[in-house]
Amino acid sequence: MNIIVNGGTRGIGKEVVIFLAKDIHNQILVTGRSEKSLTGLSESFKNVRTYTLDMAAVESQSKKFIDFVSSGFIKIDILINIAGALINKDFLETSLAEGKLMMETNFFGPAALIKALKPLMAVNSHILNVSSMGGVQGSVKYRGLSYYSASKAALACLTECLANEFSEHRISVNCLALGAVQTEMLNEAFPGYKAPVDAKDMAEFISGFALKGHKFFNGKILPVAMGNP
Repeated sequence: MNIIVNGGTRGIGKEVVIFLAKDIHNQILVTGRSEKSLTGLSESFKNVRTYTLDMAAVESQSKKFIDFVSSGFIKIDILINIAGALINKDFLETSLAEGKLMMETNFFGPAALIKALKPLMAVNSHILNVSSMGGVQGSVKYRGLSYYSASKAALACLTECLANEFSEHRISVNCLALGAVQTEMLNEAFPGYKAPVDAKDMAEFISGFALKGHKFFNGKILPVAMGNP
């Protein structure tokens, strides 16, 4: 399998890369902003390549990135969009720049990446977007997460739309809406909060779904949470 993990330098994304890289038949390209973390992954696994990519500025970097992808992959079997940004602030206190950062990282970046990589997606390939329970309509909403939840809701809705558009090309698009998971990002946003699931266990579930979920689902937003969040 040729797999791209967008946002694999820490937390759940990094654990997804580690889980998938254990199968030597998988060839994995990992993106992220931390060059140190990317280097650590490529040095640990012979089947992992890396590329430094800022999801808040994907469009300006897309041509060079596509050239790099094409140099190693003839086709892409799985694209996992898991990169995320979370700033915990009341709506009225969140600056426009902070709001734009979350929207760019959580929605516009993945959307631009999907558009750029679409020509390389193989028949029966799978695009898996990782969203949040906060972005699911009707779920309990939490103070300080207005922009974050809105950006994740946009990604979930995009999933449904693209599943329809890409069906004629036999490309499946699904979305996992995660509840609270113990990660660095959660610790930074909610110091002291203890999530019911750790990053390694969630990564195992996400990896398994990325590999086989499209055989059973397409265009679905699936809650993955012990509660809400």
